Amino acid sequence: MARVVMGVFADAEAEAGRGGRRETLGRLERYYDAVPRFGARAEDFGALALFVREGQGWPYYARPTLGHSGPVSAEGVNGVRARQRELGVSESFEWVAETTPELRAAAEQTGLVVHEHPLMVLELDATSAPVVPEGADGVRIRIVEPDDPVLPSALAVPHLAFADPGTAVGAAGVAELEELVRSQADDGSVERIANRIRAGLTRVAAASVDGTALCAGQHQPVGKVSEIVGVGTLPSARRRGLGLKVTEALVADAGSSGVETVFLSAGDDAVARIYSRLGFRRIGTALIAEPAE
Repeated sequence: MARVVMGVFADAEAEAGRGGRRETLGRLERYYDAVPRFGARAEDFGALALFVREGQGWPYYARPTLGHSGPVSAEGVNGVRARQRELGVSESFEWVAETTPELRAAAEQTGLVVHEHPLMVLELDATSAPVVPEGADGVRIRIVEPDDPVLPSALAVPHLAFADPGTAVGAAGVAELEELVRSQADDGSVERIANRIRAGLTRVAAASVDGTALCAGQHQPVGKVSEIVGVGTLPSARRRGLGLKVTEALVADAGSSGVETVFLSAGDDAVARIYSRLGFRRIGTALIAEPAE
């Protein structure tokens, strides 16, 4: 796979050839602002922007307005939350702690709960040829194309994974996955992602056995930057290294299409240590604020 130029964290001064941590965080901010615009409109709330989904698909969030230099206040957060309630969408905010540190206090003053996730970056050297990893024990690691019959299970398996968080082997298996695939057959979600794959907006990788995905994830390229999202393993298939293989395949695919910066938000420090085996290094903290359950 591609040779890695390590990301940096805390007080490190520079990344080789990349202009340092501040420049990298700036690239991520531009990415965070750009990626929702392919399927959402942005509503202006001064220091905050609310992305509102147009059509079917996953709901978006509010985040700091790109390039806005004014303060973020609790009053501003409450204004966005009122609009989210009016629209019937999740009262969710996402941002990077190091880029907009004051938003955390403002969000917490309104009663939102803030969750921390290690923000990890991997810089790719375009002079090396990325390679999709090989599977073992009958597992096939591959990039999933829009007409691939494994796509429905590749899109369903992360839902079962996230419903049973952690890394321990769980109960949900192939039978539960097949039932979920059947239940989603007519909701349009598979065709929506297939269309995004055709448009180059989403890439999907899967670890499959006998045509069924046991683990899958996606990356969403925008120019030279892509975020890896939604990597999840069927609970009964955990502890086999499938998540790492799928992530490696996504990195390889991103590198082969000219992406130079790949990043992700790890679930916690334990998961971050797993990603570090592929060369990902922590550059900051991704924050998500939402109402208490």
